[in-house]
Amino acid sequence: MQENTEKIYVIQPLFHDQNNSVLHDEIVALIESAGAEYAGTIYQNIREINPATFIGEGKLTELRERLDGLDLTVLFNGELSPSQTLNISAALDGKKVIDRTTLILDIFALRAQSSEGKIQVELAQLRYLYPRLKGKGEALSRLGGGIGTRGPGETQLETDRRHIRTRIHALEQKLDETEKRRSMQVERRKKDRVKTIALVGYTNTGKSTLLNYVTGANVLAKNALFATLDPTARSFEIEGVEFLMVDTVGFLQSLPHHLIKAFRSTLESALHCDLALIVCDGGGDYQMQLDTTLSTLQDMNFHSPYLVVVNQCDKLTDLSAFPKDAVCISAKTGQGVDALKERIFHALKDDFLRVRLTVPYEKMSEYASVRSLVTERTVEYTDFGAEIDAIVPTVYSEKVKPFLNK
Repeated sequence: MQENTEKIYVIQPLFHDQNNSVLHDEIVALIESAGAEYAGTIYQNIREINPATFIGEGKLTELRERLDGLDLTVLFNGELSPSQTLNISAALDGKKVIDRTTLILDIFALRAQSSEGKIQVELAQLRYLYPRLKGKGEALSRLGGGIGTRGPGETQLETDRRHIRTRIHALEQKLDETEKRRSMQVERRKKDRVKTIALVGYTNTGKSTLLNYVTGANVLAKNALFATLDPTARSFEIEGVEFLMVDTVGFLQSLPHHLIKAFRSTLESALHCDLALIVCDGGGDYQMQLDTTLSTLQDMNFHSPYLVVVNQCDKLTDLSAFPKDAVCISAKTGQGVDALKERIFHALKDDFLRVRLTVPYEKMSEYASVRSLVTERTVEYTDFGAEIDAIVPTVYSEKVKPFLNK
């Protein structure tokens, strides 16, 4: 680590109804994803939330003594109210205090590449900052950058509430325009009868790697949380039929609801897909990843059919823990991907018909008018015409009926 790398010390609240170890592992990975250095953790069992500081005064005193003289940022692994953030900072002799949402937004600011992604990140940051602006100017003036000050945070010292409200309104208008364009894309895909396959699931489970393997794309795929923020769409074929695969931002346990709402337009591709692939890491907490994904999708009123895909199965010898209908693959080596394609096609079987067409030579011009609707798998020319093994979208079955080989 470089000397100027921000060092983060974690306050980890312990709740009896949460998987605290997973939450802590996640926050360490998030810290590293933000380019910071994990410096340690203090744990606190929570039976009753202190409205002023969330954790008790005794624990804050212990933490102040532990961190005395150290140049550290304190991260609360949960969500703090504006007053709780300020009170904890004051109790720790003015140390910079951020919460889980601030850290996630900072990573989003690092990852966003598209104009829409950048708009969504800035809008989410400003909405989160707005109620926290009171008293933050003095605190920020002492910080001099780091997590929580990237993106719009860099300009907040010279802004006021009216300026932020104006900026939020302008960003909302821009986002409305991009959402309209996205809606037009969705409608165009429906008109073109291109089936959309959405990759959804927990962050860092191999969705981008799977997209690359299936479509031959070159999308960033790295071992980091939220490596993919902007949606990426690439076409691929199964048995000659074109499909569109869309990669989406990953989910996370306890991902704040307002963040899901902020990135709803990015996740529209998942809501409007013909089939979703919920990608889980077979080497991780598979059930937690699946439950988190399904819960998040439910919050978004998701109703499309889905397949559960378990990645990194090449590293496992026992697959009995996974549901029998799950598809076990390795996105890196391609193991099981052919079986996945078969399952995708089978899941959408009601949308396609496998047919045998007979087209006499004298009816070739008539067939030419519907040929663009047909995926020809094989064509065999005989003395009487063409024998065609084809796949036809069900909605066009009537148009090819005159050529069906009865």
